[in-house]
Amino acid sequence: MFGTSFFNTFVAAWLALAAAVVATLWFVTAPYGRHSRRGWGPTLPASLAWRVMEAPAALVFAAFFVVGQNHRGAVAWVFLLTWEAHYVHRAFVYPWMAREADRRMPAGIMCMALLFNTVNTSINGHWLFGLSAGYATSWLADPRFVAGSVLFVAGFGVNRWSDTVLRGLRTTHDAHYGIPQGGLYRWVSSPNYLGEIVEWLGWALATWSLPGLAFAAWTAANLVPRARANQRWYRQTFPDYPKERRALVPGVW
Repeated sequence: MFGTSFFNTFVAAWLALAAAVVATLWFVTAPYGRHSRRGWGPTLPASLAWRVMEAPAALVFAAFFVVGQNHRGAVAWVFLLTWEAHYVHRAFVYPWMAREADRRMPAGIMCMALLFNTVNTSINGHWLFGLSAGYATSWLADPRFVAGSVLFVAGFGVNRWSDTVLRGLRTTHDAHYGIPQGGLYRWVSSPNYLGEIVEWLGWALATWSLPGLAFAAWTAANLVPRARANQRWYRQTFPDYPKERRALVPGVW
């Protein structure tokens, strides 16, 4: 697909672009979910938009695994299953469980997320299963892989649990938000975002790769500003919102 030199230059540029994205999203909140608002062009049902923008991450990564030259080892299979654990749920389970039948998402936001997912998936898949020298089975015992895997599993669990709490605040006939309680919600407003950031930091560590780092950076670039916006929204919407809760990191911010 790409030579190593061009690939590294592209990934470095893509990583730098994340800085521009976080600066933009710090001041302009993406208009979906609780932050939905008019004036952003045509919209689609939110559940459909989620499937369209998330499915390529699951499918494209699997395609790189199949056609790549470094897909036969145990480590390659672990990376495949780790990635798919997140994205199969994200693309095919979460939209069905989210009860967003009456919600809509701007088509432009869906397209930007589709680009984000496709590029990040492609650079990670191409590196892991094509350009890299492959990972020996001994990598499974490497401290970087072990620590990264622990972070990924912990973040995955926090993300899933937090989404379940949010979903439990709404019934089939009531899509309004409430104040989530319990667990990490005692300390932060968006533990689901914290969990996802930790997931991909773990991925970057476990793969020990520039594409993995780029993905973690892009995840933070999208979710850190949104956690800030959520914090502001909660405080404006609920006068009794707990003042001690931080936006994303317990006791810090």
